[in-house]
Amino acid sequence: MKPPRLWLRRLRTTAIWLLGVVTVLAVVVAGLTVWSVRRAMPTLDGELTLSGLSAPVTVRRDAHGIPQIYAKTSDDMYRAQGFVHAQDRFWEMDFRRHVTAGRVSELFGQSQLETDKYLRTMGWRRVAEQEVALLTPESRKGLEAYAAGVNAWLAANTDVEGDGFAASGALSLEYGILGLQNADYVIERWTPVDSLAWLKAMAWDLRGNMEAEIRRAALQAEGLSKEQVDQLYPAYPIDRNLPIVTGGAITNGAFDAKATAPATPAGTPTTPVAGLAASSLNEMADALAALPGLMGNADGDGIGSNSWVISGKLTATGKPILANDPHLSPSQPGIWYQMGLHCECGADIAGFTFSGVPGVVIGHNANIAWGFTNLDPDVIDMYLEQVEGDKVKVGDGWEPLASRQEVLKVAGGDDVTITVRTSKHGPLLSDASESLKKLGGQYAIAMRWTALDPGRTGDAVFAINKASNWDEFRAAAALFEVPAQNIVYADTAGNIGYQSPGRIPVRGKGDGKWFAPGWDPAYDWTGFIPFNELPNVLNPERGYVVTANQAVIGDQYQRHLTDDWSYGYRSQRIYDMIGAAGGKITLDDVQKQQFDNRNGFAPTLIPALQKAPRQAPSQVEKNADALLADWDFQQGADSAAAAYYNAVWKNLLGLTFDELGADYAADGGDRWFEVVRGLLSKPDDKWWDAKGTPAVEKRDDMLAQAMSAAVKELSEAQGEDPKQWRWGAMHTLTPTHATFGESGIGPIEWLFNRDTVGVSGGDAIVNATGWSAGQGYEVDAVPSMRMIVNMADLDDSRWIQLTGNSGHAFHDNYADQFELWRTGQTLPFRFAKATIEKESAQTQTLKP
Repeated sequence: MKPPRLWLRRLRTTAIWLLGVVTVLAVVVAGLTVWSVRRAMPTLDGELTLSGLSAPVTVRRDAHGIPQIYAKTSDDMYRAQGFVHAQDRFWEMDFRRHVTAGRVSELFGQSQLETDKYLRTMGWRRVAEQEVALLTPESRKGLEAYAAGVNAWLAANTDVEGDGFAASGALSLEYGILGLQNADYVIERWTPVDSLAWLKAMAWDLRGNMEAEIRRAALQAEGLSKEQVDQLYPAYPIDRNLPIVTGGAITNGAFDAKATAPATPAGTPTTPVAGLAASSLNEMADALAALPGLMGNADGDGIGSNSWVISGKLTATGKPILANDPHLSPSQPGIWYQMGLHCECGADIAGFTFSGVPGVVIGHNANIAWGFTNLDPDVIDMYLEQVEGDKVKVGDGWEPLASRQEVLKVAGGDDVTITVRTSKHGPLLSDASESLKKLGGQYAIAMRWTALDPGRTGDAVFAINKASNWDEFRAAAALFEVPAQNIVYADTAGNIGYQSPGRIPVRGKGDGKWFAPGWDPAYDWTGFIPFNELPNVLNPERGYVVTANQAVIGDQYQRHLTDDWSYGYRSQRIYDMIGAAGGKITLDDVQKQQFDNRNGFAPTLIPALQKAPRQAPSQVEKNADALLADWDFQQGADSAAAAYYNAVWKNLLGLTFDELGADYAADGGDRWFEVVRGLLSKPDDKWWDAKGTPAVEKRDDMLAQAMSAAVKELSEAQGEDPKQWRWGAMHTLTPTHATFGESGIGPIEWLFNRDTVGVSGGDAIVNATGWSAGQGYEVDAVPSMRMIVNMADLDDSRWIQLTGNSGHAFHDNYADQFELWRTGQTLPFRFAKATIEKESAQTQTLKP
């Protein structure tokens, strides 16, 4: 039935009126946006006043907005660093400290309340407050100078309001947008605790196997046996993928890289305890995984890092080359801020910094270079506690739970008060979950985590920045307690090395893989592995060290670090590439190695796919299968074979493990490489049988179905000519703003996010652009930066980060490194003052 003409005329009139209103609004918003963007852009040339300086400070920026700070004293240097970080990244800094304090609701209202409940329950900031007093006077002075620089920038760019500063779009576009819904927001003064609390966010994002521990318990609650669960968490393939330290053991209370020892049992296996529903456990795991990841999300195999260091006897320069590329969640701006710090006090440091934290986190000084990857030890244990009211069972008796009140302020709403209860093992996370609160009062879940013990990691960054040799470096590394990291080392004298630091627990009983019975004191931690017993090596005979989150050391090591390593596909590929180079390795070689896209599991799976019988395959299927026949296993963005292979892999996991459901969907990382590798030799294993069909499927049935499903999927998405399929058409990356990038409001997202692009690489590949097979092919983890340090000529080093140094939308340096990063290119990483002066694009003098 056609509508009456009058209705059509009214509809057309209304549409024209609405279009006019939208057009006018768009013009107004565009004008306001241009005005807001322009007034928020920092002044980076000429002279500015920075109160508290003892002498003028010079800040030179290159064309990519990378600053080099030259100061007279260390106090001036850190004060200027705080000022410069605030110039480019203050919104990011302010958001981060709200996350670490569990105060996100103060910014964005009721929607963030559940996040804050978990964060307050864990109490990151409470621990950071206790750590200030543990630091050296020198570290405290550096933190205070940095905070003074941040506050000086705030005072110079906004109005003082009480004890804080009035938020406005003059600081950044984000504050202009925030003011539309939270006009009363006041920015607090920056403090040393704000910087230290960031270390808790680092520890959280790199926390190790907590989700695996919860999911194991949930799978058991679903009815799987311990043996079935273990099949989904295979042992590390030590016979195929080399560990970081290939020998050594503890001798006379210290680790000796040349010592030998018999294989050591990993510890008393924890006996799984029952009592919780799978739905409640999965709810908690999902809630914890959804907490704001300021660096990444550890619930997945993509979060990790690569680093390696090559001795001068294998390089063309005759001196070491050190490479590092941490794999973290993508964001806009990227997680890192490139910077150089130089002062007449003797400091001469350059590298990657975190806005909000003084010093250089990864980089080099005039004598040494260092890089980090996640050691990934098991530093969290989940305890199932028996509770009765506000008492918890301990042995044969009952003890009171400690408790405190936390008041959560909510923008646009009423304050919310929560009670946080703590057993001797740690905070009861189950109190933050409405579902887990309903366990009949019988059980609760406590989290024992090394990061909730006050420590001195805040001293470690300052100490590493100052170290000038191996002994000083190791002394600094000993302070790096949480998160525990693999640290590779090189120096200008020609030495290379590796050290694993960190506060790693010693358990009285249990191996940390399953929930422990909190009522049994035998499962309590008895201490931490002494630093001198942790694996380390100086100048190994082979001439290089590779760390990529693989096993640190073999079974001869007498201490238990974890059973949940990454499975060594990235690390072994790096080992193989260095070994195949045969010496005289150049910086160009290392840069190509960092951008290597070879899939390490494809050579195992493809022969099985090729043998799987296909019933009357179509021509499209035949053409697709032919792509794999001579594929070099490289997953470039333009690769048709990579597109087909990964579609097969995604469908194979979904079809084979359908009985696991959405909560346990296989993410496709290298743990699943090992799971499927084990099943390929068992064609009748029950995992091959699809849950929802009456037939009993076997291995070849599922392989054939996965190939057919992949062809159908790609034909619908990219057409029926397999040669035209492209991995980059499906494996895409959108650098997304951490706060407004997923607002659901298109124009606001457009302001802050970058365009979607296709990328090379993949999960468990050296160019680790991770993706989750249970979600889609979109990238969820990236090499957040790439660094190559030339110890023969530090001024000839290379670096790149994901997007750009500036945090201001529409700034020239907001995303100017992105295309270089995407295509495996780098920028010159300058260090010599003469070169920096020659290449300066902007020079600013900060005057007392």
